[in-house]
Amino acid sequence: MRISKLLAIFFLAPLFAQAQYHSRLSEEKWVDSVFKKLSKDERIAQLMVIRAHSNLGPDHVAKVANDIQKYNVGALCFFQGGPVRQANLTNYYQQIAKTPLMVTIDGEYGLGMRLDSVTRFPYQLTLGATSDTGLVYRMGLAVGEQHKRLGVHVNYAPVVDINNNPNNPVIGYRSFGEDKDKVTALGIAYMRGMQDAGIMACAKHFPGHGDVDVDSHFDLPVIKKVRSQLDSLELVPFRALIKAGVASVMVAHLYIPSIDNTPNRATSISKNSVTGILRNDLGFQGLTFTDALEMKGVAKYFPGGTIAVEALIAGNDMLCLPASVPESIDAIRKAIKEKKLTWDQIDEKCKKVLREKYRLGLNQEQRVSLENLTEELNAKTDAIRKEAARKTLTLLKMVNPTTFRNDYMQLPLKKTQKIAYVGIGTSEINAFGQRLKDDLGADTYFFSNKDDLPKGGTIVKTIQEGKYDAVVIGIHNINLGRSNNFGISANAIKFWQQLNTDRSITMVFGNVLSVANFCQAHTLVACQENDDIFQNNAADWLEGQFVAEGKLPVRVCNWKYGDGIQLQLGETHLFPVGGERFKTIDSIVNDGIAKKAFPGCVVLAAKDGEIVYHKAFGTQEYEPSPAVQLDDIFDLASVTKISATTLSVMKLYEDGDLELKKKLSDYLSWVKKTNKAKLKIEDILLHQAGLVSFIQFYKETMNKATGLPDSSIYAALPSDRFPLRVAEHMYIRADWQDTIRKRILDSPLGDKNKYVYSDNDFIFLGKIVEAISGKPLDQYVKESFYDKMNMVTTGYHPLDRFPPARIIPTERDDFFRMQLLRGDVHDEGASMFGGVAGHAGLFSSAYDLGKMYQMMLNGGELNGQRLLKLETIREFTTYKSDISRRGLGFDKPEKDNATRKDPYPSVRVSPMTFGHTGYTGTCVWVDPQYNILYIFLSNRVYPTRNNSKLSNLGVRGKVQDELYRVLLDSPATGPGFEPQVK
Repeated sequence: MRISKLLAIFFLAPLFAQAQYHSRLSEEKWVDSVFKKLSKDERIAQLMVIRAHSNLGPDHVAKVANDIQKYNVGALCFFQGGPVRQANLTNYYQQIAKTPLMVTIDGEYGLGMRLDSVTRFPYQLTLGATSDTGLVYRMGLAVGEQHKRLGVHVNYAPVVDINNNPNNPVIGYRSFGEDKDKVTALGIAYMRGMQDAGIMACAKHFPGHGDVDVDSHFDLPVIKKVRSQLDSLELVPFRALIKAGVASVMVAHLYIPSIDNTPNRATSISKNSVTGILRNDLGFQGLTFTDALEMKGVAKYFPGGTIAVEALIAGNDMLCLPASVPESIDAIRKAIKEKKLTWDQIDEKCKKVLREKYRLGLNQEQRVSLENLTEELNAKTDAIRKEAARKTLTLLKMVNPTTFRNDYMQLPLKKTQKIAYVGIGTSEINAFGQRLKDDLGADTYFFSNKDDLPKGGTIVKTIQEGKYDAVVIGIHNINLGRSNNFGISANAIKFWQQLNTDRSITMVFGNVLSVANFCQAHTLVACQENDDIFQNNAADWLEGQFVAEGKLPVRVCNWKYGDGIQLQLGETHLFPVGGERFKTIDSIVNDGIAKKAFPGCVVLAAKDGEIVYHKAFGTQEYEPSPAVQLDDIFDLASVTKISATTLSVMKLYEDGDLELKKKLSDYLSWVKKTNKAKLKIEDILLHQAGLVSFIQFYKETMNKATGLPDSSIYAALPSDRFPLRVAEHMYIRADWQDTIRKRILDSPLGDKNKYVYSDNDFIFLGKIVEAISGKPLDQYVKESFYDKMNMVTTGYHPLDRFPPARIIPTERDDFFRMQLLRGDVHDEGASMFGGVAGHAGLFSSAYDLGKMYQMMLNGGELNGQRLLKLETIREFTTYKSDISRRGLGFDKPEKDNATRKDPYPSVRVSPMTFGHTGYTGTCVWVDPQYNILYIFLSNRVYPTRNNSKLSNLGVRGKVQDELYRVLLDSPATGPGFEPQVK
């Protein structure tokens, strides 16, 4: 470990420890106070989670109330019912409880899994068709907020079982899939989302319930794997989630002889499993829940209160759904008397449960408000479902699998074609059929799972006689589970086989494992789910509105995990994004990675409004680390200058709120009476106002004796006095903003007729945007542009919206912040502004950034919405200086580019080109003459900024040159921005 890193630990750790001291003191005081009021039986009862419903009658409510009042049980687990009824019962039960109740629920895909009137979120298997951890994090956050609104504290999710047995009768659609790495990544994202919302997540079913063919609700499944096999597969997600901070784990009822060969001893009641592996080997110190003790897989072998005793001996903390509270208490007291357990063990577990209650806010009275309850519970569900539907639709097969072409029908479908829609599994028109009928004039036919073959024969004959250009077959109302072939009748399969021709498209709406019935389809699409949102999304795809990007989460037919064709529907064919013609670009980028110019990158290019190249390369770090994904988020560095500040200035200029010929003091009162007062806005945009290039503000905040950040200027936790985040566990004193401003005002002023590229220019411009708009820069640009273009990833402070795993790391800062920077802005000055500044701080994925610059290529319009005038764009992006190559805010090619030995940014770009580069290894260039957009995002500063290979090798320019060579010689196009812009 580096000396600087050790010193940083000594600097940051005491600050953090001091801040946590008072919190721990309050926690222990509350825990001790509550604990002392509990009788011995009540301390046992605090370890029990009892069943609660809101759809059962007075007798059930009375029983629950009796267990609460008579025994003082620790927790409830709600099952079926309704949101308002559950809220009323939660308020009632909490009111009568002597000790606040921990409220839990099994809501793997949200409260809609259990409650009527609440829309469910996507199933985990659906999400397994995407690699977008950001989407899964946002869903986890929304699920957490939903639970918190209803007074639920613990959600028994995520399922991190690996679905490696296709015959599994109980996991199936509840798992993210069969790949351990994807299950791990998505599980962490879901967990972090929920816990960031203040809800306890629960990884289940330890040590892995995926490879079974028996349902533990009815019998005890047996897994005949040795420990090394479990370590390399089933335990991988649990180990990772524990490391990532999951607060609880649920232990499954499984018989695994290699862990414990005692006959019929389930893992849930095995000390080898809970204490040996989970606690000792994996180091889990959080709360453990047993799976339901009433389940026959374990209850049949350990009846009555015996199972509760065995579960505690094994090392569990909380007993889920014991058959009888009094029987369990009696059995546990008997076990203590027989010295199988001790009161110290019970007391320790009880205090542990109380600590978790405190951390969940149960030291304060909690009451669920009924006002707008159902509406608020459903507030974010549809948006998540729409995004999931679009990102998980999976194209598995086309008519010609070699060329990815369909030579027998035109795709996307158009109204000029004669189209039939056949709904199998339904007897009436649904959202999908209605869309095809309304948009494309399709004739509609229906065949339910109860219909007979003669009806099918009539439909087949009609379709054959109709000479349709395309027959769209929708497979609907598929059961979630495998029983009875997912509910698909034998007659339905035979009917489908007669319809399956080279002009048919089979769209399967439901559990992707059911695709096994349609392996011989000529064209096959897995649409994942069957509600109106997923059906409308499938219609969008058929009409060419987006590219299918889903990948199989499990093997099915002859397809393996990860299969899926990512192609855009063209006029008559399908075009791959990239492909053989761009192989030289692949080799340029791969050569850069091999020479360690950067660990990884994403390259995107569009021609005439359609993406022709979009590819991710390398890994997040040089060490073994996750591969870079297309939607990963990068620190844009100085690309911020044009993508946030200049964009905002253009809007204010266009609205008449800002004039380029005016002076700095006309907008910023605090520059008056300084030598900066008369600087013209136009000169500031051109970097020729005379401001110094940059000021190393951070150096003044370092302790000269230790060389570390001064503890009087920085704190480990935020507060009113230290409100702005500089990095993890590092918040700057509020009054230092005035100091930074004074240092800029006191800086020397140079020749106004000299070009000096300056961060200070754009710090001033960012402040002007805030002064005129009355809003923070990040809020103004988000509301004015990013939200309107549906730019999900683009913005400041990405850690507020995405898990760290989604954000590409930059530098291992060993001179200021003493940590790996991941989601905190790389630029030191911008970090001291709290991460929002005019010159740096913006983060984005390549695709979202592409939307902004496609808007500019379109003359200020995207998706039918005008955001800027064409005249404004031209005013800012043309050459404006006699002494430099600059436009207003934008960088441009050298004016003598064609004759230079070192052309910038590329020899083939036109003089109309505009854009910018970024210090972290980024660039964006827009060429209106050739209608080409080029984006390159990398993290070349990892692990250190002292790496100039990206520039020395000329990677960005070489890629751009090759891109122009291919596009200007071969203008075939690919998938475009949604919807496609022409």
